[in-house]
Amino acid sequence: MTDVTLADMVNDLAAETEDLRELVLGLSASEWELPTPAAGWSVRDQVSHLAFFDEAAVLAITEPERFRLDAKSLLSLGPDFPDRVAERFRATPVADLAEWFRDSREALLTVLGQSEGRTRVPWYGPDMSVMSSATARLMETWAHGRDIADTFGVEQAPTARLKHVAHLGVRTRGFSFALRERPVPTAEVHVDLEAPDGGRWTWGEPSATECVTGPALDFCLVVTQRRHVADTDLKVRGRVATEWLSIAQAFAGAPGPGRARALLAREVS
Repeated sequence: MTDVTLADMVNDLAAETEDLRELVLGLSASEWELPTPAAGWSVRDQVSHLAFFDEAAVLAITEPERFRLDAKSLLSLGPDFPDRVAERFRATPVADLAEWFRDSREALLTVLGQSEGRTRVPWYGPDMSVMSSATARLMETWAHGRDIADTFGVEQAPTARLKHVAHLGVRTRGFSFALRERPVPTAEVHVDLEAPDGGRWTWGEPSATECVTGPALDFCLVVTQRRHVADTDLKVRGRVATEWLSIAQAFAGAPGPGRARALLAREVS
């Protein structure tokens, strides 16, 4: 991913944003209240989450010390602070919510476009580069957009932008273990994914005994905890790789519960 510039990332984030806007454009007020596959979260919660943390990302870049104070206050609410944020905006009219997301995302794109990719900024965990912040916002946009798409049974064609999500998923392997206070394995895992255009995206040494192969879309769904690995076409070899994909988490915050195995109900029936 060393050939990707911050300008490239901003352009891809803008494109991902447009895909999300198409999903919510024209939804009725009642459809904004529909539950999504994320337990306890409606369509409106998905959008307010993105708007809130877009504003937080802008603050982290432009006023890092003020962000640290706000983050300390938010984290004091407990590990379920994203749920507490969602609760704050459940009475917001959907027209205002849509406008808020539009404005917060435009502000984020503008600030990112004026920044230097290697600059370090704070977040709700370790500090990160502006480039990583942009990657995380794209991942979040895609993942929460996926929840909305799943709510309405909309099939979205995977794009080359998934490479950013997959890369973040690979890079957060150690984080996924440390977050759960498990020893971070030293064994390397080779990841070999089939890209949407039929090409290959790879990470790690091909000779590694630990390996994950399969569609890039499936890998991205697993590392963002939108699918259980058993409900995908991924092939996993090795103890470390198997444990990793059972807890993989490409997003910050408390350990996510993941998604239940959808195949289990079909097998039992």
